Amino acid sequence: MIVCSFCGREIEKGTGKMFVKNDGTILYFCSRKCEKNMLELKRDPRKYKWTKRYVKGGIKKKEK
Repeated sequence: MIVCSFCGREIEKGTGKMFVKNDGTILYFCSRKCEKNMLELKRDPRKYKWTKRYVKGGIKKKEK
């Protein structure tokens, strides 16, 4: 099974969308919601509770 590049959910065969970037990177999306959040809005999936990639407690930035 293919996994959504944004939310991490499995995509059933015959559904979803494959997006190929100019550098050859292949991204798979289960819905327009995931596609828009990643490509247009450039959001981090680890910050949203509805994704499987969510990190509880938030993302900590490295301090120098």
